[in-house]
Amino acid sequence: MGVEVPLHELLLDVGVGVVKGAKVEPPADDEWGLLRLGALTSGEFTASQAKRLMTWDPAYPRLEVRAGDVLMVRVNGAQALVGASCVAKNVRPRLVLSDLIYRLVPDPERLDADFLGLMLASDRVRRQIRRGMRGTSGQFQLPQAEVKKLQVPLFPLPEQRDIVAANEAFERRIGALERELAKVGIAESALSADVLAQVGPAGPRLDSVATVAAGVTLGSEPVGDGTIELPYLRVANVLDGRIDTTDVKTVRIVKTQYERYALRKGDLLLTEGGDLDKLGRGAVWDGRIDQCLHQNHVFRVRCGEQMLPDFLALYTASPEGRAYFQRVGKQTTNLASINSTQVKQMPVPVPPVEEQRRLLGPVHAARERAAVLQQQIAKLRTIQQGVIEDLLSGRSRVNRT
Repeated sequence: MGVEVPLHELLLDVGVGVVKGAKVEPPADDEWGLLRLGALTSGEFTASQAKRLMTWDPAYPRLEVRAGDVLMVRVNGAQALVGASCVAKNVRPRLVLSDLIYRLVPDPERLDADFLGLMLASDRVRRQIRRGMRGTSGQFQLPQAEVKKLQVPLFPLPEQRDIVAANEAFERRIGALERELAKVGIAESALSADVLAQVGPAGPRLDSVATVAAGVTLGSEPVGDGTIELPYLRVANVLDGRIDTTDVKTVRIVKTQYERYALRKGDLLLTEGGDLDKLGRGAVWDGRIDQCLHQNHVFRVRCGEQMLPDFLALYTASPEGRAYFQRVGKQTTNLASINSTQVKQMPVPVPPVEEQRRLLGPVHAARERAAVLQQQIAKLRTIQQGVIEDLLSGRSRVNRT
């Protein structure tokens, strides 16, 4: 790997922001704002993640975020986010560092800011950050002293810039694919709207063409030989048009209840509610997890012979479908919910199955193209991570030819 040095030898300063009261709403263009942690934790700098400051402080100009600043999360309730960092890009004026964020100022004669951003995200440095972390009362923090003593590889500036350029080449290619993916998404939405425009108004109730069931109620779980522990899907797993299985919990049930709560490939899952925008949010289950259940806050809709799951999902996600859920849902100040009876009573269009299949053809083609693009992006991200890790570790060098 070559020579390693403590990070403080390559920095001019490690600064921290201010503790100030701020409104939840974002600042206007002519107002000062306090940078939120969300500006850093998405992987890219997001200047809109800020709260309006209520009072003036003479320290604001000194703590104003500027383009090229390397920012790092100092404190967070989630260990994985402590030490998360990014280089500030597209910065708006009058944006101030909070006391939850460090600003690392590299010595421009020894360290490139973009290279520092890459280095802080490397596996080797992330391991050091985890070791240096401290935890109290559910909050984890990285002391300034631990930041300064991080051991980092010492590269000549030209080589640092070569590594940054290699990373930017990956980002350009990935960005082009992401833009194409966004266009495919717009096309899919237009095709979906066209499908529903061709089938006319809704007709019979949903329970005439499908069965609706709630899932497992959490609480006092059974114990003993007659029970099994299985994965289950929560509201957090059921997103708009897709199922996220990156964080799936398990629950214990009596074996004889398995068929009651089990999911099958092709089941449409709809969320009971929570936030208003989650009413009836859903997606078709693709069966990627064997023997998977669903929670009681997620309705399972199992279509009969007259209805294709993808066609029904298209309708429930449409403006007409969402309007129905919002009209019948029970709403409080911040929360909303629907029950299984309201789902069963939902009027739905039921054209012949062959017509449903024909209408879905262009939509499926768009989704298949989107899936290919998503796979290409994921593959490039994996290659990018491996290449940059090899360059940062010294296992390989940038080829300038």
